[in-house]
Amino acid sequence: MKQTPAHDGHNPDLLRMIPQSASRLIEIGCSSGALARAYKELNPTCHYRGVDVDPEYAEIARNYTDECLTLDIEHGDHEFWQKNADRDCWIFGDTLEHLRDPWLVLSRIKSHLPAHGCVVACIPNAQHWSLQVRLCLGDFRYQDSGLLDRTHLRWFTRQTIIEMFDQAGFKIEAGIARTFDEPNRMPFIQLIEQMAQSAGTDSSQAVQDALPLQYVFRAVAKSN
Repeated sequence: MKQTPAHDGHNPDLLRMIPQSASRLIEIGCSSGALARAYKELNPTCHYRGVDVDPEYAEIARNYTDECLTLDIEHGDHEFWQKNADRDCWIFGDTLEHLRDPWLVLSRIKSHLPAHGCVVACIPNAQHWSLQVRLCLGDFRYQDSGLLDRTHLRWFTRQTIIEMFDQAGFKIEAGIARTFDEPNRMPFIQLIEQMAQSAGTDSSQAVQDALPLQYVFRAVAKSN
């Protein structure tokens, strides 16, 4: 299946979530290397390793990373995990939802992560109001990119993102809800509020969870 189109821009909220003190980073699904380029402007002495499943994207990313591997992380062997046991920041910019078993990948990272390490991720919000509307209309059709990217294999809400990290042995220490100006959403937001009230759930939380397009999180290993 064709991969999500590469782009030359980076996610500024994801960039802000990466510790500027990180010394050895790895980005899974690094695409064109735009995030690596932006981060290395802030922290030029770091070692930034990229990984992408598409060899054409990996070739472009080599212009901005210290090295870039062409690899499906879910096929990473023992050597791959041992090689990356020194990485103190793992980055997933809209990548975890493309994996068959992101829970297992995060668990493997947890078992190899240095004590001071972290995972930083941006994940699309499957509870976004526009997807709720599309489901109501039966208009759930895949697209080349965005929330309905045809290469998405997993779908997450705020609640299930938190659960996924928890099950993998992490706790979320910081987060950003990426909400944008969408002037046509208010009639649908009101309906979502009414639906939540009818279901006997927290309607204010249902509204808040319907607004973000994506969530950006930083997670660290839970204490044993």
